[in-house]
Amino acid sequence: MAERSFAREVETLRAGEGETFRGEGILAVAKALLQSGVAYVGGYQGAPISHLMDVFSDAQGILSELGVHFEQSASEAAAAAMLAASVNYPLRGAVTWKSTVGTNVASDALANIASGGVKGGALVIVGEDYGEGSSIMQERSHAFAMKSQIWLLDPRPNLQSIVDMVEHGFALSEASHTPVMLELRIRACHLHGRFAAKDNRPSPLSLREAMENPSRDAARIVLPPMNFDHEREKIDQRWPAAVDYVRRHRLNEVFAPASDRYGDLGVIVQGGMYNTLMRALERLDLADGYGEAEIPIYVLNVAYPLIDDELAAFCAGKRAVLVVEEGQPEFIEQALHAILRRAGLPAVVMGKGPLPRAGEYTGQVLKDGVEEFLVAHAGRNLAPRQPPPPLTTADVPARPPGFCTGCPERPVFTAMKLVEKELGPFHVSCDIGCHLFSILPPFNIGNTTMGYGLGWSGAAAFNVPDSQRRTISVMGDGGFWHNGLTSGVGGAVFNRSDSVLIIVDNGYSAATGGQDILSSRPGNVSRSTEHAIADAVRGVGVDWVRTVRTYDIGLMRKTLREALTTPLKGPKVIVAQAECMLNRQRREKPLFTAAVKAGKRVVRQRFGVDDDLCTGDHSCIRLSGCPSLTVKPNPNPLREDPVAHVNNDCVGCGVCGEVAHAAVLCPSFYRADILYNPTRWDQSWARMRRGVIRALQRWASARRMARAA
Repeated sequence: MAERSFAREVETLRAGEGETFRGEGILAVAKALLQSGVAYVGGYQGAPISHLMDVFSDAQGILSELGVHFEQSASEAAAAAMLAASVNYPLRGAVTWKSTVGTNVASDALANIASGGVKGGALVIVGEDYGEGSSIMQERSHAFAMKSQIWLLDPRPNLQSIVDMVEHGFALSEASHTPVMLELRIRACHLHGRFAAKDNRPSPLSLREAMENPSRDAARIVLPPMNFDHEREKIDQRWPAAVDYVRRHRLNEVFAPASDRYGDLGVIVQGGMYNTLMRALERLDLADGYGEAEIPIYVLNVAYPLIDDELAAFCAGKRAVLVVEEGQPEFIEQALHAILRRAGLPAVVMGKGPLPRAGEYTGQVLKDGVEEFLVAHAGRNLAPRQPPPPLTTADVPARPPGFCTGCPERPVFTAMKLVEKELGPFHVSCDIGCHLFSILPPFNIGNTTMGYGLGWSGAAAFNVPDSQRRTISVMGDGGFWHNGLTSGVGGAVFNRSDSVLIIVDNGYSAATGGQDILSSRPGNVSRSTEHAIADAVRGVGVDWVRTVRTYDIGLMRKTLREALTTPLKGPKVIVAQAECMLNRQRREKPLFTAAVKAGKRVVRQRFGVDDDLCTGDHSCIRLSGCPSLTVKPNPNPLREDPVAHVNNDCVGCGVCGEVAHAAVLCPSFYRADILYNPTRWDQSWARMRRGVIRALQRWASARRMARAA
């Protein structure tokens, strides 16, 4: 159950010649693939391209009509390996994943296919997750493209340019027998616009026809001596063919102003940064709202390979050019220096200097950089920029990411904190996923994280037989099926590791948008689910396996304590189960709302804190961290400490009460049942309760008056 359904939007993918397609960037990419005659699509979800996988999951009917095979790959490596179908057959294939972390996983298959080359078009769509909104290490896909000599497209962020680059990506791949990478930043994935649609077309050669007429070319396989020929082929044949295609089809764009006021200057910009650059120029009164700039601009829709003669022609007669290249190292800027020196051109190249070496190039960053460039080389009399005063923590309070309200993973770490109080601190090896938020306050649990599904492998060095302590590793169900079963669990069994693994089984690949996985609940009509993690773990040789409901903090603490203290040697696995609360709410809220509207009797649970009982020490908050559990001013005028308070975001998971019970905190939490469409019996009971409560209140008041007298 993905976080967003495209069941209605996918019908727009049927638009044909003469129609105008309107929609989101990710839908435009899907439409471009179908227009290009793609034969197969695979990938692994991850921001900002998770929705591309969701679109194809919801478009099974259209794909079947066109004979397109769609695969939700087990990992990015599995997705990249799908491109093997394009090695021997003229089949167009596309795969997708998240930025450098996905390319890291896929690099083995990518390097092989880039070495041997392809016959059919092979397109890798990468969600370039760089900048302030990113959740990963700050690296760029550009380095991978250069390493393996995969051509890198970076289209201008408008739907027509993106669609054109998808179509050209396949043709460029076929012309140069090289896989092509197309990177899309998060804004490009989610911008809205329109483009002229074309008819969807099936692959000229179907997958079935290719299977029934197998073909092979041993020269495409990376083995000596063919691998040595591959390198020469890349340089002598594929690279020149790619440059020729880019040049002939003018994939890079030059925007020349009508005025020559700044004709001796120029800006060279990555295609994906074009919109931000234009906004910066507009704020400097160097461009209007329609994209007409007063300074020449060369747009690199193809970031690699660079077209030397185009760059030299653009820079000829210019005193200085500014290179807008986000991130580091500055590959384009360094290459431009070499190109201009070889061509004997004197233009000064600026990039890093006016623009920062690292960090996202926001509108303000580009405005400041372009302004500094113009002051230095145009003699423009601009007022010197006053640096803003440094921000302090008082200006911008820290807001680290955290678990959602009602998240079933939070109680796992509450139990770990309670066990830590009993047994002392222990080394915790973390993994990629929502559970990684445990590293941050209020839990502050976790020492390292090494990659998706590598939680248990990250603690492998601490497999010390004579130690009196055991390590704890954490892994999500998504990471388990992605990589963890083989590298983590299998490795621990094989090496007889005496350590503990907690597998957080929330039913989905939750961190990437709630997509179904092997162990998801039933209901996916096109995929096989309901394969228990505990069965898979036992299947590779783990004997000590426990399955615990995460919200039962007492049992979770007991089970974890047992795993850490049992004299039994060998790997120990705790499967902590409870459904992702976001997906649960997406499923239950529409049903709840419909039932209330239909007049049915419905009960919703809420939790609260009794102001009179709360002591104000807030241990419950430190052990829970639920966003709905906060503080409010103490209503008692004789007490100053604020009291705990459960706000209206509460989803009734009950963790706050479980924490108070398991940690033996104050008994201030209560549960309230909110009743919708009560029956006459419910109303009678309510009147009876109110009557009893009023009678008791009058009796208590009378006793106080008597004592006072």
